[in-house]
Amino acid sequence: MSALILSSGGKQVLDAGFAQAFGGAPERYFSAPGRTEIGGNHTDHQRGRVLAAAVNLDTRAAVRLNGTNVIRILSKGYPMCQVDITDLTPKAEEINSTPALVRGVAAQFHEMGCQVQGFDAYCESTVLPGSGLSSSAAYEVLIGTILNGLFFDGRVSQPEIAMIGQYAENVFFGKPCGLMDQTASAVGNLVTIDFFDKNAPVIEPVDFDFASCGHALCIIDSQASHADLTDEYAAIPGELKAVCAHFGKEVLTQIDEKDFYAQIPTLRKECGDRAVLRAIHFYQENARVPQQVAALRAGDFDTFLNLVKQSGYSSYMYLQNVIPAGYKEHQDVAVSLALCEHYLQGRGAYRVHGGGFAGTVQAFVPFDLLETFRSGIDAVLGQGACHVLSIRPQGGVEMVVEG
Repeated sequence: MSALILSSGGKQVLDAGFAQAFGGAPERYFSAPGRTEIGGNHTDHQRGRVLAAAVNLDTRAAVRLNGTNVIRILSKGYPMCQVDITDLTPKAEEINSTPALVRGVAAQFHEMGCQVQGFDAYCESTVLPGSGLSSSAAYEVLIGTILNGLFFDGRVSQPEIAMIGQYAENVFFGKPCGLMDQTASAVGNLVTIDFFDKNAPVIEPVDFDFASCGHALCIIDSQASHADLTDEYAAIPGELKAVCAHFGKEVLTQIDEKDFYAQIPTLRKECGDRAVLRAIHFYQENARVPQQVAALRAGDFDTFLNLVKQSGYSSYMYLQNVIPAGYKEHQDVAVSLALCEHYLQGRGAYRVHGGGFAGTVQAFVPFDLLETFRSGIDAVLGQGACHVLSIRPQGGVEMVVEG
């Protein structure tokens, strides 16, 4: 992996923020990227397959040991986060909070024999919360990368850092997320991941240069709020868990697709039709990921785009993570998808991205349509709603100061 260079200007910004927050100068600098899900919408929590990539937006930290038992982190625009590392047990009052993530990551490193100490960190991020690029995973990976670099001589692998981040989010933060976001952020570049063995996910690089395919990778912010949607997100793994329970299994990857289809009449009665449709999405989407990987490796971008479209249709029709149940006046993601269809004129591809319901839409836009596409999207959703991204080779890393 190539080094990530911290420019002199970037260093000055972090140094100034650190000095204002803590006084003095930082000693080291770390970074973790956001991620984009290319294929595998809601497959990771069923221990399925995904295709994902780190992007050129990141969360950065300037760091210095503080000689105490307290981790202090100030993220620009947010209150100071303080965690006493003499107590690394989950706290009910910290559920859905930043201290929960820090405490959870520190707890796992401590369990591995790492002598975690207090430090001060000032963070700035271009991975905006709610952007669909997984700011929480970038933050978790950043904390893990800092602890690994400061106190553990880098002995924890990047996939292990991802699993530590997932543990913190599941057990301490209280969100039953999968492992895709953390893995893509920790490992970097374009990768396909098979999560079937939850303790040893199979991670393979996918060698494809998106810059040479004649299309821009765009993420469109639907401008919708994630507030009050926790139950919608939790219902997807919850309903699939009910399907699995019928077979006495934990996840859908343990159930043969033929056996599932044979039991649909009973499953409709036990679990309801939406759960059945969401399971159908999983089987289709999980099979699509290796097809996408094969198309990219063969340089067949047209087939890849067609598979992206199929993924979008499946998420909309079967997974149903575009319009929250009962929403009439606000169907932001659906409007965003409609705009993509209109401005792409039958070319490129588009799909709901990530968790859905409120977040973002992903589009592959031919270069000759990019300006018209972006201006059309921004005119409806707001200036800057359409983000043009590139794939970042590095995952969670310590940055090398320029010069």
